[in-house]
Amino acid sequence: MGNVTQSALGPMAHDLSLWGLFLQADWVVKGVMIALLLASVWVWAIIFEKAATLRRVRREADAFEDRFWSGGSLDELHQQVGENPSHPLAAVFGAGMREWKRSAGRGLGSELAVVGTKERVERAMVVAIARELERMERWMVFLATVGSAAPFIGLFGTVWGIMNSFSAIAGMQNTSLAVVAPGIAEALFATAIGLIAAIPATIAFNKLSSDFGRFAGRMEAFAAEFAAILSRQGEQAAEPARPRAPAAAAE
Repeated sequence: MGNVTQSALGPMAHDLSLWGLFLQADWVVKGVMIALLLASVWVWAIIFEKAATLRRVRREADAFEDRFWSGGSLDELHQQVGENPSHPLAAVFGAGMREWKRSAGRGLGSELAVVGTKERVERAMVVAIARELERMERWMVFLATVGSAAPFIGLFGTVWGIMNSFSAIAGMQNTSLAVVAPGIAEALFATAIGLIAAIPATIAFNKLSSDFGRFAGRMEAFAAEFAAILSRQGEQAAEPARPRAPAAAAE
């Protein structure tokens, strides 16, 4: 009797290891698993790249601000930065200095010209900030997409796998746990992989978005302070020479 039972259950034996669950899954479920695994690998690559980028731009911003507030010449600093700055804060400074030099070359002979120059400088720096943020936040949309869509993609694989499992169970006309459990385990494995991809993506997206937001605030604060400095210089350049007081009439 024991031999008969063993031989009957032998063909239905399943490998419940992770690799075995993958190999025994339906081709649709396998496709879902592979897509989610690739997405998970790409998510971690983005996380490491963005973390390294943030460390680098913070370090370079600290060094640049030390040079900026050291009291040296802004023209010399602009020459050191060059036309193609290597980090975002220097790019904002370069955009403001280029616009300032173009406006100063046309003359700042009136208060109205100073106000117009200040507006153009601020606008140039706002555009530079937006451009640098767009470059730093590249692939952030992918993190958000994986974080929101991966669980549902995994759930689709699970539903498809359970449908196939129920069809096979109906054909075998056997509802014992040994028959039902392997198929359901294969299907639920897709949801597990979806969560493995989604959870790090969601956490990283929230953390990186917060960090990029703080760095954007830092660039905006620097741009406001730099615009104020240039505005004061423009007002001093446009200030007309004060007439001397008339000498007292000789009595």
